[in-house]
Amino acid sequence: MVTRTVDLRSDTVSKPTEAMRAAMANAEVDDDVLGHDPSALRLETEMAKIMGKEAALFVPSGTMSNLISVLVHCNIRGSEVILGNKSHIHIYENGGISTIGGVHPRTVKNNEDGTMDIDLIEAAIRDPRGEIVYPTTRLICLENSQGSCGGRCLSVEYTDRVGELAKKHGLKLHIDGARIFNASVALGVPVSRLVQDADSVSVCLSKGLGAPVGSVIVGSKSFVAKARILRKTLGGGMRQVGVLCAAALVAVQENVSKLEDDHKKAKMLAEGLNQIKGLRVNVAAVETKIIYIDVVEGAAEKLCKNLEQHGILIMQESPISIRVVLHHQISTSDVQYTLSCFQQALTGAVKEDNGI
Repeated sequence: MVTRTVDLRSDTVSKPTEAMRAAMANAEVDDDVLGHDPSALRLETEMAKIMGKEAALFVPSGTMSNLISVLVHCNIRGSEVILGNKSHIHIYENGGISTIGGVHPRTVKNNEDGTMDIDLIEAAIRDPRGEIVYPTTRLICLENSQGSCGGRCLSVEYTDRVGELAKKHGLKLHIDGARIFNASVALGVPVSRLVQDADSVSVCLSKGLGAPVGSVIVGSKSFVAKARILRKTLGGGMRQVGVLCAAALVAVQENVSKLEDDHKKAKMLAEGLNQIKGLRVNVAAVETKIIYIDVVEGAAEKLCKNLEQHGILIMQESPISIRVVLHHQISTSDVQYTLSCFQQALTGAVKEDNGI
């Protein structure tokens, strides 16, 4: 019988804190579609200020926030967006920019550190003289931190260079900042500086920050006005949404300060896993709180099932790779317990140990 669970599938599995639940219960609400929900307005004003942008808009999910952002910038069907081949928008968002927006994705290879080579981005920009046969390039998308590359952080210098390239060619820059606060903390740079050159940013509130629901899009007032219309079109306009925004505001105020500790525990877990025979972890690549683990014997599925029987929940990425993600509700004790279970699982003798 499992008496202890350590859920490392994603940072999306964190539960609302008591402070969040209290804020939800006491939230001031009104009709947000009509633009009068005070809790939503409070959250949006705070997020715009933190991100250094003119305005913000609360939406139900990160997928919707990215979709809306791309559609605002690429408002003519047949437009093209340049983005990484490992980007969340390209792989994990159901092809929405194409199926709903008629936007053509042009991928550039993501390097191991999450970047795309600047010269390859520039080479992917279509020659406007070929508009009779080519899609029209209108947007470049970055992801910071880059999840599928292990939560790697894009530096200010790199982002500035991409921003300069976008301006040079008359393009817009969108940053998928689902975990932008993790990047900010890891790099020791204010989040507003990290997104200074971006025309829009989507920020997930229900991942590293631990809110129960939602994302925020930030940008210029004109951008957000267009985004608000698209939110309604896509079914994302909600009424007394302040119940959710109140919890999200608590998450922003209380949990950003916890991210550094999440990163430290991730590094501790990565170092411990890398010392276990049969596993391999690139410890140097663990910059935030995502860890990719190579299973030397290629038995990732069996290992995941074995660990699940003992309360350790993780995600299989491939037959030879698994992923774990920490969040603020994972303790140092949980990390130690997880290491114990991995060690025993790989010796074929996992035994429940609640004493760690």
